[in-house]
Amino acid sequence: MRTVWLFVLGCYLSGTLSASAFYVYRAPNGERVVTDRVINMPGYELEHSRLDANRTARALRGETVEINRTEIERHIRSASMTYDLDPALIRAVIRQESNFQVDALSVKGAQGLMQLMPGTARYYGVTNPWDPRQNILAGSRHLSYLLTRYNDLDLALAAYNAGETAVERYQGIPPFPETQNYVEAVKRWYSGYQ
Repeated sequence: MRTVWLFVLGCYLSGTLSASAFYVYRAPNGERVVTDRVINMPGYELEHSRLDANRTARALRGETVEINRTEIERHIRSASMTYDLDPALIRAVIRQESNFQVDALSVKGAQGLMQLMPGTARYYGVTNPWDPRQNILAGSRHLSYLLTRYNDLDLALAAYNAGETAVERYQGIPPFPETQNYVEAVKRWYSGYQ
């Protein structure tokens, strides 16, 4: 606790309390490292990125760190432009997958805002699935790929939820209630966000 308050006090005195973005890493020895720069060294795992001093202090205390919705929207817009997707569709998938909870974890192991499975995250080069920027970019890239592959929104959403193998096996939306409900729910959110 003392370390957290020293960190916040140091930021305040140095004038960086509101001006800097901080990163919290887990070092190879298990200790946490706070920095205002990205660390690209083996063994350092990014836990949180682009936090202000208050959210950094909460992260160090082990409290849930809520990501500002404005930040999520910025990443949605960026992914939308990068992968030529309607931002309303990305927003709809995030709403259905995680309800905008950055730290969402499914029973099957899907992680983050767009609920990336570990294999999918690795395939798209994600080093931290809890990082909103990385998660949204990778999830949007995967969604863009599925839309190109199937040229059909329903099939792309079904593949996002159940996997491409299931869509191929059933030559359409798989007869899984979860997937059928998922496709309809995302389309409802999509319509609402347009």
